[in-house]
Amino acid sequence: MVSTSPHLFHIPVLGIGFSIDTPLKVAKYGISSVISLVDDELIEDMRAYHSQQNQITFTAIPKQEIDLRAKRITAYLNLLQELIEKQIESIKAAAFNTGSNLNQYFELLPPQHELKKVYHTFCKNPDSEQQLEAILRASIIPGSIDVNIMAKLDNAKYDKTGKQMPEEFSDALSSLRGFAKSKLAASLIISAGYNPKLFNYITQFEDFFPNPNQELRKKIILKVSDYRSALTQSKVLAKKGIWVSEFRIESGLNCGGHAFATQGLLLGPILEEFKNNRTLLQQELWEMCNKQLEADGKIIFSNLPQQKITVQGGIGTAAEQDLLLSYFQLDGTGWGSPFLLVPEATNVDEETLNKLANAQPNDFYLSDASPLGVPFHNFKNTKSEQQRKNRIDKGRPGSPCYKKYLSSNVEFTETVICTASRQYQNLKIKELNSQGLATDVLQREIEKATEKECLCEGLGSAARTVNEIKHPHKLSAVAICPGPNTAFFSGIISLQKMVRHIYGLDCVNNKLERPHMFINELKLYVEYLGKKVKECSQPLDEKIVKYYTKFKANLMEGIQYYKSQHPNIMEEFINRNMLSKLEIQLQKIAEI
Repeated sequence: MVSTSPHLFHIPVLGIGFSIDTPLKVAKYGISSVISLVDDELIEDMRAYHSQQNQITFTAIPKQEIDLRAKRITAYLNLLQELIEKQIESIKAAAFNTGSNLNQYFELLPPQHELKKVYHTFCKNPDSEQQLEAILRASIIPGSIDVNIMAKLDNAKYDKTGKQMPEEFSDALSSLRGFAKSKLAASLIISAGYNPKLFNYITQFEDFFPNPNQELRKKIILKVSDYRSALTQSKVLAKKGIWVSEFRIESGLNCGGHAFATQGLLLGPILEEFKNNRTLLQQELWEMCNKQLEADGKIIFSNLPQQKITVQGGIGTAAEQDLLLSYFQLDGTGWGSPFLLVPEATNVDEETLNKLANAQPNDFYLSDASPLGVPFHNFKNTKSEQQRKNRIDKGRPGSPCYKKYLSSNVEFTETVICTASRQYQNLKIKELNSQGLATDVLQREIEKATEKECLCEGLGSAARTVNEIKHPHKLSAVAICPGPNTAFFSGIISLQKMVRHIYGLDCVNNKLERPHMFINELKLYVEYLGKKVKECSQPLDEKIVKYYTKFKANLMEGIQYYKSQHPNIMEEFINRNMLSKLEIQLQKIAEI
C-alpha cells in the first residue's frame, strides 16, 4: 500500500502514545501521521486492543522471545496496514452520502486540489456524472503510516544472566528492524541527532535501496533543526547508498516535546538557506548516493529522486501555512500540538483534554523535566506532575523504573539508570547532603535533581486510559508535552474543523493575541538565552562567553533577515505589526 498523500500537512509524532494509533483514525482520509516506536509494551497492548475491536485473532508474542521488541513492532505495523487497507476498500465501495467517510475524504482535501474540483462538479449532478464518480473512487489513497525513532534512545539490552546482548538488539536498532521487516511502504523519521550504529544498520535492509523500478519501498526522513545538520547527516547516508527522501525541519524551541535549541539560529533564515541550496544539495547527494550504489552492485537512480523539504513547529494559521509553502517553496508542513485537542485523531484522556482545552498561556512552559537532560515542553497540573510532587512530600522522590527507555546516567552505577528513577534520585540526594552545601544551595540542587519526571510511563498513559487498557504496575498518571503554540487554541476541536482551519476555510484560534510564528519563536529564544546566561556561574568561562556571544549574534542576524524580507512578505509584516515586535526583541537581546 503505497501512499502519496494528497494533503499539504502531516501529523507528527506526539509523545509516546498520543499518536500511537493515529493512522487508524486519519489515514482513511489521505492524511499521513507518525507513530512513536519507543514503547514496545504499549505497542503490543495496542495490537491486542485493535485486534479485539476488529474481531481478529490475537496471538501474543511471548516475553521470552529473543527479538521481542522488533517482533512486536512488526506485528503492530502489519496490523495497522491490514486494517487501513480494509478501511480504504470500505470507503471505495460506499455510496456518496452526506456525512459518509467517502464524502469526508474529498471534503477534507485542500481547496486547490484537482480532485476537490472534480468532487464539486460531481456533487452538482451525481446521476449524470458516472465517469467522474469512477475517477473519484479510483483516486482514493490512504495517508502514510510513518514511524519515528529517537536516535539517542538506544540502550543496550541484557539477557537473563546479565550478559550484554549483541548490538543489533539495542533499542533503536531493534525498532529499525521491526519497521524494516514490516509490510509497510512508508517512511522512517530519524530524530534527535546522529547515531552511527543506526545509520550503518539501515544498509542491512533492501527496502531502503531502489528496487527494479528505482523506487524506495521504505524511505528515510531526517528531522533536523538547521541546514548544517541536514547536510552532514544526509552525506553520511548518501555515502552508504541511502537516499534521504525528506528533510523535516523543526523549530528549535517553538515545538512540542523535547526542544533541541539551535545556537540562536531562527527558523526563517534556516528555511531561506534550504531554499537557496536545495537544488545543489539534491544534485550532490544524488551523485554520492549513485556512486556507492554502483560500487555495491545495486540499482542506481537514473533520474533525480524526489526529495521533499517540510517544516513543523509553531504553525497556527492558514496565512502562516501559505507563507511557508509559497515564499519558502516547501512541500508541506507538520501540525502537531493543535491535534492534541482533536479526539478524532489522537489519544488524550478526558481529564487532561479538558485542562488542555481551557489552558492559559502560562500553563505551557519549557522545563528540565526530561531525564535526557534536554529542555522539555511541559504542561502544568498534569497527574504526572502531581504524582512527582506527592512522592517528594512523602520522602520517596523519583519513580520506580520499569521500562528504562530513557536510562543514560552512569554517575553512580556501572550500567545506565534513569535520572527520574527513585534509585538515581536517592543516590543523588545522599551525595548532595554529604557535600556540606549552604542550605539554600542544597535545596536548589535537590529541587533540580527531583524535577526529572518519568516520561516512559507518563507519555503513554493516556492511550491506555482512553482505550481502557490495563496500566502495568498501576502507573496511570498522564504526562503531556504540548508546544507553546497550543496556547492559541482552545476547546475540543473536530477533525473537520481543524483541517478546514489549516486550509483557511475556518478558524479555530482563540481570542488571544497571537504573534506570528516567527516572532513567537524569536521571543522563546530571547527568553531562553536570558535564562541560560543568568544560570551561568561567575566568573564566566571563556568558552561560555564565546558560545553566548555567537548565540546573540545569530539572533540579531535573524532579526535583520526578517527586516530584509519585509518587501517580499509585506502583507504579513503589516497585518501582524512584525517590524515593531522585532525591535522590541532586539532591545531585549541588547540588555542580556
